[in-house]
Amino acid sequence: MHWPLVYLPDERLSTAELSAARLDGDLVEIGDGYMPADAVESTAMRAASLRSICGGRLIVCSWSAAWVYGALSDPPSRHTVMRGAAHRVGNLIDRRAIFHDVGVEDDDVKDVAGVLITSPLRTLIDVARRIREPQHRESAKFVVGALIESGLVDPRDGLARIDAHIRLTGSKDARRELVHHVEKRLSTA
Repeated sequence: MHWPLVYLPDERLSTAELSAARLDGDLVEIGDGYMPADAVESTAMRAASLRSICGGRLIVCSWSAAWVYGALSDPPSRHTVMRGAAHRVGNLIDRRAIFHDVGVEDDDVKDVAGVLITSPLRTLIDVARRIREPQHRESAKFVVGALIESGLVDPRDGLARIDAHIRLTGSKDARRELVHHVEKRLSTA
């Protein structure tokens, strides 16, 4: 399925034609594609720009899903994807993506503009578990806050999910951050 306002290289126009249109000011970059300069960037457009990376077998996750949902203003330099099929898909070698060979429940996946993306709740959990890593701590806290403040996820749902999987790496730090957001909501209510 072609998303009408997202142009991917070599689908309708060549890379050279897209670059020329960008230099002329007609198109701007979005993810791995381009969109009209006067179009409003949306969740659907950000998702559609990742179609060439994901195909039908992969699911956009973690930092890339956070960008699709608007919790990050800029896309990550390498997108994060996971397998969408119940069986292994083999090694994915693509300089544009970091591949995680883990499964995902059907409830944790959304179809956005023909691209499979982890749900806001799953994205919250995946990113929150990265808080334990010093190099990702500030970014992860920012994304967790942005997903909650935008209304995409209730921190109590995230807390319930973390409590159900507390043995996963990073869950204790993620839980601490989500408790902070639950308490923050209760104090402002």
